[in-house]
Amino acid sequence: MTKFFFVRHGKTEWNLEGRYQGAGGDSPLLPDSYHDFHSLAQFLLAHRVKFRAIYTSPLLRAQTTAVFLSENLNQDIPIHIEPRLREFNLGIMEGKTFKEVEAKYPEAVDDFRHHPDQFEHNRVHAETFTQLIMRMRKIILDIARRFPNDDDNILIVSHGAALTALIQSLLETPLPDLRKQGGLTNTSLTIVQTKDHGQHFEKVLWNETSYLGKKLGKTDTI
Repeated sequence: MTKFFFVRHGKTEWNLEGRYQGAGGDSPLLPDSYHDFHSLAQFLLAHRVKFRAIYTSPLLRAQTTAVFLSENLNQDIPIHIEPRLREFNLGIMEGKTFKEVEAKYPEAVDDFRHHPDQFEHNRVHAETFTQLIMRMRKIILDIARRFPNDDDNILIVSHGAALTALIQSLLETPLPDLRKQGGLTNTSLTIVQTKDHGQHFEKVLWNETSYLGKKLGKTDTI
């Protein structure tokens, strides 16, 4: 059985400012994020989780999250940088505030957030949900085949929109319903497992944040 521990990167300046931050944008992590990494590591250590490997998006906000988590876990864990785990390519939405994009492309924004099957990606020169899911699923299935044992825990560090779509696809959620459980919070933990080398997945935990010990705001979850 392979168990995947999916972590959304720590909160960044653009997250706080309410800006779209996809595969083409990367802003610095907030100072408080490093405390959040320590809190998540302590939560995992309290549950005696030991990892075989860490796979991270190549974007700096995710790589930094992966490195600091590894250090706080005090485990000798190999870290693999995996381009297929990068965030959604958001085209001309990158770096702009949510309000700016919504004012200019209201239908595209509404579909991106609520109707992924209807998202007109060409209007904003973005990636499609299907393209995103296809590239991300392949690496997860490869990892599941590579680590098939009962104690194979794998830490995946990636991004909010990308992970929400990926995880729901692994759980066989239809494309129109990808957002049915909401989004993911910065430094949140979601766990899924497979007992048949990636043929089927089941949810263990969704968007756990209790260890952060703080009241979450509107800019913490996407």
